Amino acid sequence: MPHFDNLIIGAGLSGVSAAYYLKTQCPNRSFAILERRAGIGGTWDLFKYPGIRSDSDMHTLGFAFKPWTDEQSIADGDRIMSYLAETVDQYGLREKIWFRRTVLSADYDEQRAIWVLIIHNQETGATEPWTCRFLNLCAGYYDFDEGHDPAFKGREQFQGQIIHPQFWPENLDYDGKRVAVIGSGATAVTLVPAMAERAGHVTMVQRSPSYVISVPGQDAIAIALRKWLPPKAAYNMVRWKNVLMNLLFFQWARKNPGGARRFLLKKMRKDLPPECIEQHFTPSYNPWDQRLCAVPDGDLFTAINEGRASIITDHIAAFTSNGLKLASGEEIEADIIVTATGLKLNAFGNAALSVNGRPLRSGELMTYKGMMFANVPNLAVTTGYTNSSWTLKADLVSQYIARLMSYMDERDLVECMPVLNDPAAEKEDVIDFTSGYVMRARDILPKQGKRPPWRLAQSYPRDIARMRFGRIDDEVMRFRGADELVQAEQAPIAPAAAE
Repeated sequence: MPHFDNLIIGAGLSGVSAAYYLKTQCPNRSFAILERRAGIGGTWDLFKYPGIRSDSDMHTLGFAFKPWTDEQSIADGDRIMSYLAETVDQYGLREKIWFRRTVLSADYDEQRAIWVLIIHNQETGATEPWTCRFLNLCAGYYDFDEGHDPAFKGREQFQGQIIHPQFWPENLDYDGKRVAVIGSGATAVTLVPAMAERAGHVTMVQRSPSYVISVPGQDAIAIALRKWLPPKAAYNMVRWKNVLMNLLFFQWARKNPGGARRFLLKKMRKDLPPECIEQHFTPSYNPWDQRLCAVPDGDLFTAINEGRASIITDHIAAFTSNGLKLASGEEIEADIIVTATGLKLNAFGNAALSVNGRPLRSGELMTYKGMMFANVPNLAVTTGYTNSSWTLKADLVSQYIARLMSYMDERDLVECMPVLNDPAAEKEDVIDFTSGYVMRARDILPKQGKRPPWRLAQSYPRDIARMRFGRIDDEVMRFRGADELVQAEQAPIAPAAAE
């Protein structure tokens, strides 16, 4: 039975970050990464649709410890995968990864202070028991096996291909073909200009508009600084520039939504005619009630202006044999329909978690510092910011876990648990967004409290103060020493070497 001090679930951005900090800051702790897929990358290994790219700048989506040196600030999927592979190999992390291992369940044994996991080995078809002291879930929060794909009326009548971006077929031929993309989020605004380069025409069909903002594909300041400064110094300066600019705009938008709305719409006037903006790019909600969609160098607007793409704002009445029929009666002819209708969120990477056999229900848990849960021992879950780059928060969580492990090792502690003694504590939704994928998952998302450490900051500078420099032994964290454990009849065996 393989046993490790720490098990990391997932070899994407979060898992690589967690592994780096454990290896560099806790060299005496054994750890492994369990990855259900055959390669690293997570999201970036899964999504293969045309134009797949970051929706945040890479100076903040990149790791704090590994400068992003490519000239592209908004990077495509291949560049991001190369960056991840280089990071894994540079720091000797690949040997720590066990591929094609799916976590089916994990139960915490309080007597021994260990997690007992049941793993499906996809190579052999067998299930395997593993154990660890501390479990770090880095599998993200959406379902890799299923996207959100509404049951449109008449779908079975369509004679062409229907594709969900999460399951893009290899070598899809769309040259010269008519393509309809259903959706208005980040995936749709990425797909439309990318497919419009080869398709006959691409029509984006949206139920309601989103805020779309043009951003430079390259960061001129970053390119200039790299000529004069060492890569790490230049990277950190650009990183903080982008963090602060994004945070200031987010806070201003929340305090002055009308002003932010006018700013965003005015910014689009140089790219699109007023009637197009009014009809297709003027949302009913306030900025940052949903995440903004960034298009590098205005590529979506260029495709529209050049007639290679168009947008229709209407409801879909039904699929037809030749395309889509809209509520207005208009019909859109298509050879291919892409349902960029969103993600399906899940909890714990679809693994069943429990403590002493008692199931953990994610929607009933209270989050601690946005990374652990009240009254749940030796468990961390990495999730990124909703208003900024994912990796900013992932790096802070990874650093905090490494600090926490070092603190416990120095004192011969084996269990840590944030304790919430007030069962009547008021709870709120953990994500303050009106996006469809969030609203559909309200019942499974953890809750937050009214004040720290039970409330998310959604602020990188504030989280740095709390997580990088804040006390480990705060007013709610409780510890248990090795001498307090009930001795088990049989100790776990020594860990096996990674494959």
